[in-house]
Amino acid sequence: MQTLLPRPDDLICPAGDIFDADVVHSQIKEALQAAGNDAGAQRNALTGILATQLKTGRKAISEALKMHPLAARPVVRSYCWLTDCILLTTLDYVTRHLHPNPNPTEAEHIAVYAVGGYGRGEMAPQSDVDLLFLVPYKVTPWVESVIESTLYILWDLRLKVGHSCRSTKECLRLAESDFTIRTALLEKRFLFGDVDLAETMRARLREELFTGTEREFIEAKLEEREARHEKQGGQRYMVEPNVKESKGGLRDLQSLYWIAKYLYRVDDIAELVALGLFTEEEFDTFTRAENFLWAARCHLHLLTNRPSEQLNFDLQVEVADRMGYLDIAGRRAVEHFMQDYFRHATSVGDLTRIFLTKLEATHAKSQPILQRLLTRKRRLKPGYAEVHGRIAIADPDTFLQDRLNLLRLFEEGLRTGLLIHPDAMRLVTANLHLIDDELRNDAQAQKLFLDLLLKHGNPERALRRMNELGVLSAFIPEFELIVAMMQFNMYHHYTVDEHTIQCISNLAQIERHELIEELPIASSILDDGVNRRILYVALLLHDIGKGRQEDHSILGAKITRKVAPRLGLKPAEVDTAEWLVRYHLLMSDMAQKRDIADPRTVRDFAKAVQTKERLDLLCVLTVCDIRGVGPNTWNNWKATLLRSLYAQTRRALEGGLEALNREQRGSDAKRNLREALKDWDAKNLKVETARHYPPYWQGLHVTAHIIFARLLRDLKPNSVGMDLAIDEDRDATRACFALADHPGIFSRLAGALALVGANVVDARTYTSKDGYATAVFWIQDADGHPYEAERLPRLSQMINKTLKGEVVARDAMQSRDKIKKRERAFRVPTHITFDNEGSEIYTLIEVDTRDRPGLLYDLTRTLANNNVYINSAVIATYGEQVVDTFYVKDMFGLKFYSESKQKALEKKLRDAIMQGAERAQA
Repeated sequence: MQTLLPRPDDLICPAGDIFDADVVHSQIKEALQAAGNDAGAQRNALTGILATQLKTGRKAISEALKMHPLAARPVVRSYCWLTDCILLTTLDYVTRHLHPNPNPTEAEHIAVYAVGGYGRGEMAPQSDVDLLFLVPYKVTPWVESVIESTLYILWDLRLKVGHSCRSTKECLRLAESDFTIRTALLEKRFLFGDVDLAETMRARLREELFTGTEREFIEAKLEEREARHEKQGGQRYMVEPNVKESKGGLRDLQSLYWIAKYLYRVDDIAELVALGLFTEEEFDTFTRAENFLWAARCHLHLLTNRPSEQLNFDLQVEVADRMGYLDIAGRRAVEHFMQDYFRHATSVGDLTRIFLTKLEATHAKSQPILQRLLTRKRRLKPGYAEVHGRIAIADPDTFLQDRLNLLRLFEEGLRTGLLIHPDAMRLVTANLHLIDDELRNDAQAQKLFLDLLLKHGNPERALRRMNELGVLSAFIPEFELIVAMMQFNMYHHYTVDEHTIQCISNLAQIERHELIEELPIASSILDDGVNRRILYVALLLHDIGKGRQEDHSILGAKITRKVAPRLGLKPAEVDTAEWLVRYHLLMSDMAQKRDIADPRTVRDFAKAVQTKERLDLLCVLTVCDIRGVGPNTWNNWKATLLRSLYAQTRRALEGGLEALNREQRGSDAKRNLREALKDWDAKNLKVETARHYPPYWQGLHVTAHIIFARLLRDLKPNSVGMDLAIDEDRDATRACFALADHPGIFSRLAGALALVGANVVDARTYTSKDGYATAVFWIQDADGHPYEAERLPRLSQMINKTLKGEVVARDAMQSRDKIKKRERAFRVPTHITFDNEGSEIYTLIEVDTRDRPGLLYDLTRTLANNNVYINSAVIATYGEQVVDTFYVKDMFGLKFYSESKQKALEKKLRDAIMQGAERAQA
């Protein structure tokens, strides 16, 4: 064998451990001699030797990566070098032994290139091997034989090979209109063959294609980048990012490299420092981000044994472990890992912005279309200039003489609507040390910061940029810990800092009257007037206590007590802001985890809130907090619950707590039913209004009373009356059942609904004086929506089968009660509490645990088997976590006051949860 690559010294382990060329070529020589002239035997022998060496090399690299889990650059070079060795050995054999051609014609020449990531010299464990076979004119029989034999050997080695065979003329023609091909040619790397042919290609590409088309290429790459980001969700802080394609991922760094290479003919991004496009510090940031992302990608490939780029929840845990992260200070290793990931992704965004603005300055890149359209110059305050549609600093030295300018810059951005020039951002970042305690306590600085929140109508723009540049954490040091902090659960879609900014954005939208139809209560509250200073500061600080072992609401309130005065709030305002942060989950919990039809719920909430001012502020804060969790978290169900709780509490605060009267509710409900059923005769109406106990009248809306009245009137012996309808106000399907009462009815209904894949979000069941059960369940499909009208008949059919005993829920549930693989990494501890104060009639059993399809059925079956009567169940789901609250009585109609009974019941519930969890994980 003639082709012996020099052994590089920048690999993850000694080159000889990856591919020992001397040994391999010696083995091949012996094998070829043994095979004689039998081409098939020769090829089989070669493939066997290379397969063994490929396996050995890969194992050596992966073992070395375990020892040095962050050494990404040496790893990607190692995989690339191993592939080079395999490929060149194959080509050497094919051209010298299988298809020798000592005197080729002019057309019988070939040059082989690595393209794509392989061309850049960067390969992850499962990367494709992309090749270009370059020929002078057309493909001759000899060239075709060489390519075919080479590919067959590579395929036999189970390498994923992408290839093309073209002449230089074809490459130029295709690359003119196809920017993917043009990019591949840009980062080609010559591997084997005719050097003169390769040199001709290089010269023609530069002269005939690259030169003079720089702007065209840059615009195409940026459009491609925008489309990619849009496809990946458009957010840098998506909790399951794609390491390669997401915003701030590897592809963004590669795009910088492509543009730099096309424009400046650099072979290494480090050359951009000498060209003045990056500072040394910025290049160091680039290197660290690139290294981290490549390390994560390599570990992903090795874990899944396929080219996985998506950091799914289950893989995040394993990658964090492989990269050496540990559980520290009450936070899981995976949360520390993802916080680092998002900080690097932010850095990639900063570098991209700096680089693109430099291109604008040299006119290599056009200004954004919107900025070109808005050609009218803004009147900027002294000290600022407009450069390429961005705010620039006229004189950096003068600017830094007044430290308040570090905040004024962002105000000027909001005032004019202009973006900030990256050079101005660089100046701010380099001088963050000027933001010290003296500046934080300066009254002017405090007013400037509050004005950013209150004055310009779009505070999220300034906050996001201040956060990315480190200004927000410098001005509020307590904010630093939550920057890029990921909450490892399925409920929160964003990092804590981004969630906070999303909340502020929602508040600003309400103030701009953009959400009147969607949020009528919150909009009217703000229209009537609230203390905006308190509201914005409380929203900014509501999650600032996260990431530590103490309850984040309690710790956040303590931090607010310290920070709010620094932001310019008066003592009375500080008290209210502190209260809002301390109890920012109270309204959400009351609405979603308690039965708001029970007057005691509203009474307890009203006592906690005390004043209409607090109620108004807490309502708006709660709405913004829920909407800021993620795109689909807010829905009509939550809106209806919050509106009802707000309206009832406001009436109680304005009319006195005695207005919350059970008897009055019952009388009103009966009167409403009589008015709705005017076509009924007096006798039937009297039967209906007399048959139900008070909780039935107090707990349901008249709509349900009408449905049950008709179901019970028409009910035949030994049958089940059922009514399924879409409740659009609540984003759920309402399922009403009327049937003869018997023990465990709630459990049987829950089992039937679980078998059809329905998620129960609320439920109530009542027993009548004449031996009937009336139950209403509000259910949603797997996507959190009501069942479509055409699906209701099948739903009804399945429920009937289960209730008639044709399908046994307990047995049928075995195969359906499963947790998806990507969701198994979450830890949700189980908490069970008994509350005898939350209702006048019932004991509340709150079960906070890991959600799964059969959980409600298991819990209600356990309660039924222990003679527990369930009046209602309120279900609040937060991603993989669920809080099921049951309003119950014992078999004698009494509360569970006995501690021994509570403990015995808790143990049985825990056993049911544990057994179900084991079944679901199997």
